[in-house]
Amino acid sequence: MKFMKIGTKPDTFCTEEATRTVISDVPSDLLIQINNISYLLHKFPLVPKCGLLQRLCSDSGDSEKVSIELHDIPGGEDAFELCAKFCYGITINLSAYNFVPAFCAAKFLRMTESLEKGNFVPKLEAFFNSCILEGWKDSITTLETTVKLPEWSENLGIIRKCIDSIVEKILTPPAKVSWSYTYTRPGYTKKQHHSVPKDWWTEDISDLDVDLFRCIITAVASTYMLPPQLIGEALHVYACRWLPDTTRPPPQTDEQFMEKNRRIVDTIVSMIPGDKRAVCVGFLLRLLIVANYLGVSPVTKTELLRRSSLQLQEATVNDLISPSHSPTDPEFYDIDLVVTVLQSFLVLWRRQSPAAASASELNGSSAQFLGTMRKVGKLIDSYLQVVARDANMPVSKLVSLAEALPDIAREDHDDIYKAINIYLKEHGDLSKADKKRLCRILDCQKLSPEVRAHAVKNERLPLRTVVQVLFFEQDRDRASNSKVAATHDHHHKHKLMPSQSQSQELFSTGKQTVPTSRELDIHHGHGHGKLKLGAADHHDKFTSSRGDHSTRRTNVTGKKDYPLHLQTKRSDGKFPVGTERKVVSSTEIQEQVEHQLETGSGSKLDAKKMIQRGSRSDHGRDKGKDR
Repeated sequence: MKFMKIGTKPDTFCTEEATRTVISDVPSDLLIQINNISYLLHKFPLVPKCGLLQRLCSDSGDSEKVSIELHDIPGGEDAFELCAKFCYGITINLSAYNFVPAFCAAKFLRMTESLEKGNFVPKLEAFFNSCILEGWKDSITTLETTVKLPEWSENLGIIRKCIDSIVEKILTPPAKVSWSYTYTRPGYTKKQHHSVPKDWWTEDISDLDVDLFRCIITAVASTYMLPPQLIGEALHVYACRWLPDTTRPPPQTDEQFMEKNRRIVDTIVSMIPGDKRAVCVGFLLRLLIVANYLGVSPVTKTELLRRSSLQLQEATVNDLISPSHSPTDPEFYDIDLVVTVLQSFLVLWRRQSPAAASASELNGSSAQFLGTMRKVGKLIDSYLQVVARDANMPVSKLVSLAEALPDIAREDHDDIYKAINIYLKEHGDLSKADKKRLCRILDCQKLSPEVRAHAVKNERLPLRTVVQVLFFEQDRDRASNSKVAATHDHHHKHKLMPSQSQSQELFSTGKQTVPTSRELDIHHGHGHGKLKLGAADHHDKFTSSRGDHSTRRTNVTGKKDYPLHLQTKRSDGKFPVGTERKVVSSTEIQEQVEHQLETGSGSKLDAKKMIQRGSRSDHGRDKGKDR
């Protein structure tokens, strides 16, 4: 910070009650009143250097003592006293802190070069141009003091010259920055970093009033010499400097404080660069949280929602967490705001990628949008695990947020299961109806084996959910066994296929005949004995045990063919009788379990036994069929 010292005489001003006077042997002949302060001074030192006082004294005539009122002098009594001391030759110190009121007061009193060489105005102008505008922090401090005298500062060109000086220094390459600056980022020390950071200027200008800050940022952005990320960083620093912390209990503030912060939010949002990478989504969400707390204009809130939705997949759980300040909501977390952000994201997502929204086609573009949706789904489920610990969080809000995600947003349901488990653990007095409503969002088919194993043993889950998990587990086992059996049958049939020469003989006569069992035996080198066909043999054992005496058909070669109902699939597209019976058996078991759950006579152990009993009977039939 630079200073200018003017004058050599000691300070002889003294105060008696509300009167300021100069200690002198000469009696006072000039009374100047400013607000509630009276100054007893002398015409000789002041009038020759002040054009305004010359005119006012000449208007008063030849009276020995003149009384003048200067209530409208810019800067008030303090600024006038600086000008008076200059006239008396008393030592004064000028700096960026008192330059603006002194310069405005000197201009008001018309202390120009035309009245006296080396007058106060030319000296102040020289100090302003050679010292203040050349310095970084001097320019910012001077610009900051113009808030008290905005009209005078604007008319005298002080604001414009300070802004031009500041912008010029901001656009200076970091390697050429030689002046001191404030940079207090965590982990940064100038001793370890010899190079100047690119955002070295952001903290110092954050001390300015929001209107002056807007002027600087607008001027810098209009040059297109700095990347949008630096502009966004300056906005982020300014928001952290002035906006209230919503994570703490709201202080008792007046409407003036709230209005000032609303204006700051509106200004910052209006200056965010259009580049999507200019600011991070965490900053946008913080602005949205503050905007919701302050009650900003709908236009500002809508713009923040739009920008946050465009980058929601980059957010973290901490970015979404904010306390609720609504007096009507008992919960601690503001989950309604997250629902609003998610809904805005879904609107934009469906509008940008209809193919990805329907999940019908997955080309390169839609696959990218699907990946974005999966990231958001992971984020929301992780957020649900946090808010599920809130003792006052109602089930309806948790379910509302969970159901807002489309089905394709979750590749599996492991994370949502964790959120449900946490909520059930923290809310032990939850009713059965709320438990069912909560677990209805869970798709048991999308649980991993580890989570299914945990769910089966989870006593907090409703019995109906446990039964569903057990049935899906059994269905997966049956599907796995069916795949193994199908592979075995395909391998067996491949061995029984006729050779190429034999196939030619079969079809060379023009008759579509089927080789007999004996012909197949001879072809495979079995001169004696009958080739056992596993499927036919299984049919004999399976039907005899059931008392089934269906008549077999004989084809044109004399070989007995299988009845149609024992083929893999019937001609009408339905499953064979044995399969139908097996499905009906599983359904009957599930209905019995659900009946016991509804009547309250069942338990998890009974459900498991019934499922295992049905599973063993099905497994026995499958095993017989494989033989």
